[in-house]
Amino acid sequence: MEYKVKNGWKKVTNKEEIFLFSEEYKSFLNIGKTEREFVKEGIKFVESKGFVSADTKDKLVPGNKIYYVNREKNLVLAVIGKEDIEKGVNYVVSHIDSPRLDLKGNPLYEEFELAYMKTHYYGGIKKYQWASIPLAMHGVVILGNGEKVEIKIGEKDSDPVFTIPDVLPHLASKIQGERKAGEVLKGEELQIIVGSIPTTVEDETVKSQIKYAVLEILNKDYGMVEEDFISAELELVPAGSAKDIGFDRSMIGAYGQDDRICGYTSMRAITDIEEIPDKTAVCFLADKEEIGSSGSTGLKSDYLAYITGDIIEKIKGHFNEMILRRVLWNSQSLSSDVNVGVDPIFKGVHDIQNAAKIGFGVVVTKYTGARGKSSTNDADAEYVGKIRKILNEENICWQIGELGKVDEGGGGTVAMYLAQLGINTIDIGPALLAMHSPFEVSSKLDIFETYRAYKAFYKKG
Repeated sequence: MEYKVKNGWKKVTNKEEIFLFSEEYKSFLNIGKTEREFVKEGIKFVESKGFVSADTKDKLVPGNKIYYVNREKNLVLAVIGKEDIEKGVNYVVSHIDSPRLDLKGNPLYEEFELAYMKTHYYGGIKKYQWASIPLAMHGVVILGNGEKVEIKIGEKDSDPVFTIPDVLPHLASKIQGERKAGEVLKGEELQIIVGSIPTTVEDETVKSQIKYAVLEILNKDYGMVEEDFISAELELVPAGSAKDIGFDRSMIGAYGQDDRICGYTSMRAITDIEEIPDKTAVCFLADKEEIGSSGSTGLKSDYLAYITGDIIEKIKGHFNEMILRRVLWNSQSLSSDVNVGVDPIFKGVHDIQNAAKIGFGVVVTKYTGARGKSSTNDADAEYVGKIRKILNEENICWQIGELGKVDEGGGGTVAMYLAQLGINTIDIGPALLAMHSPFEVSSKLDIFETYRAYKAFYKKG
């Protein structure tokens, strides 16, 4: 009669399988720390599973496995189903961008014979968490001649790293002690130190010798001049690899698990489909969620409609706007994003009865938003019932969860942008501790159950 959830580890008999899956997940996290890297490695992975570029297909038939790439920041996978596509598509939509620091367009300067670079933070972060930790630089630079150069510094043991020096506690009482928590470190203070040795060039016109020496290194290694920063996308992310947490190794600590934990599991789920699904299955990996899903690679763009239209045309041999609208309106999706797990240290921010716990399985979130369900989807009861039935039939560990107390805060996902297209949508993904920090914590059991949930949805949705 009563609704009760149990610790998932008490139910499972396949601990070795869960741990093996988690090792593969950790390896992918280490490689794909940016949206571009995730897409690049994702293409290699899905091609090894038999997926081919949609550009190579003029016609699609049931069982075809294809992928689309949008500006190196969206990866979309599709397995064509047996049913008429006008009956709808099963979408699982994750985002593969994460909070980070981006270099400014003109970042490099010198003061007190130290070279620094200025950053602009991306997404919701606690700025003080990014000081005094090793940072790696990942990204691309478009040189003046049009050549694209990839940069990754700080991940190899032999690489240098970067850091944002914090002020020592002995001198912090006035400069930081009187600031509010959100301003312990201010946005303009998020600057990385990048050099301290002056150039050996003897030229009276070179006034900033440390800065010039840094430019010499960049020119030698990457062909860059200072103006090339303007056409660069260089991101600062925590250096180092994903780690097991706890004496029992039951958890994973890593950067970028929001939301690459869902990106990876949804990608694995669609590549592991054994039989041709009834409905066409689509795994959509989006960019820009952390800043509102804007831009041509965010979910506010028309790219989901674009690829759906292309699939329709290649299946049916013709296309019109009404067919696209019918397909979208008959479709259903999982907005695959993380929820927050209860931390006993800060349990006061939660309604415990409606809060998720790590290790208790994938989290079904009917609505997110903030204060009065603002800016959310709020799935209808019929669709929640359908998802609940699928999870129970597949014996998947799951739980319900809300993102904090009613007036405590809240958050958003891509769900409402899917719903605006008429797609029946609900949020479902694992819970994390320390979300949006440089070192987020997940449960290995939850990761595996999330994968199983997405795979079941592709099959039965």
